Amino acid sequence: MDHDIEILDALLLLPTVSISAALLKQPQEEPVAEMMDCKKSLGLSIADNADKKSSQIAANGRIGSYIHDSHIGVLIEVNCETYFVCRSENFKDLVDDLAMQVAVCPKVQFVSIENIPESFVNKERELEMQRDDNLLSKPENIRQKIVEGRVSKMLRELALLEQPFIKNDNILVKDLLKQTIATVGENIKVKRFVRFTLGETSENTKTGIEASKKKKPRHS
Repeated sequence: MDHDIEILDALLLLPTVSISAALLKQPQEEPVAEMMDCKKSLGLSIADNADKKSSQIAANGRIGSYIHDSHIGVLIEVNCETYFVCRSENFKDLVDDLAMQVAVCPKVQFVSIENIPESFVNKERELEMQRDDNLLSKPENIRQKIVEGRVSKMLRELALLEQPFIKNDNILVKDLLKQTIATVGENIKVKRFVRFTLGETSENTKTGIEASKKKKPRHS
């Protein structure tokens, strides 16, 4: 007991630290800056992790489905590396979300921009160059910039990974994919999908195939 009293007395004799009112009112800029730096670093680490995993073989996976009001149906194949991950809730949720994403994006025909055949891109570029909307009267270099901008916008509309995520339009589908890769620690690839609409012919069925760069797109 006496020992505790001695410690308390010693603590009471320690010099106090004076804190001015100005210091208390000072904006807490450093913690905010540190938090922003952390968020930036986290974003970079997710992207880096996804890039590192992209070269690994994804031989497992799931085929997901989504039916909307018995009029629109989607099948999608998403691959991962192991059976363990393909059975995880994170992966199941991703596949379900991607199937729903395809259902609500009628323009989407390809998994990514890289999967769009070069012949298709060149054809669209030629069509844009010939459009009668005063484009022909502009200098060649200006015409090319305008055409490339239009074609790039069109290609993004056709690619699944470039779409705003339906549950959070602040990110794209490709960002969702990278986040899930960082979470599960495995490479994940969207292999292919098919979208059915009641009453359409088989020739007009929307398909997206990751490895079909030589195949011609099907229009509805």
